[in-house]
Amino acid sequence: MDIKSYKDLIVWQKGIELALIVYKITEKFPKIETYGLTQQMRKAVVSVPSNIAEGKAGGTRKEYRHFLFMALGSGAELETQIEIAKQLSFGKELNFKKAEGLLEECMKMLNTLIKNLKPIT
Repeated sequence: MDIKSYKDLIVWQKGIELALIVYKITEKFPKIETYGLTQQMRKAVVSVPSNIAEGKAGGTRKEYRHFLFMALGSGAELETQIEIAKQLSFGKELNFKKAEGLLEECMKMLNTLIKNLKPIT
C-alpha cells in the first residue's frame, strides 16, 4: 500500500474512530465532569490521531518518531482516565469495552510503527 498521507495510515483511522467513541461515552458523564474527566479524556483521545498526523506531515524521521511517542503517551493518559472513569460510580453503568479494545489496538500499532522507524545512525 502506498502511503501518501497520514489519512492512509490505519492507526490514524483507528485513532479517529476511538475519538468518536470516547466523545459518545463522555456525553453520558455527569455535567459536573464537563471541565474534569470529560475534558481530560477528550483532549487525550484527540491527541492520538492529531500527533500521528502532525508527525507524518513534519518531514523528518526524527520528528515523526517524536510525535508517535507523543501519541503513545496520550494513549497511556487515556487508558488511565478510562480506568478512573470505570471506577467512579457513574462509570460502572457505561460500556468501555469497545474503546479499550480500540485503544489497545492503536497502542500496539504505534509501538510497531515506532520500532520500524528506528533512527538512522
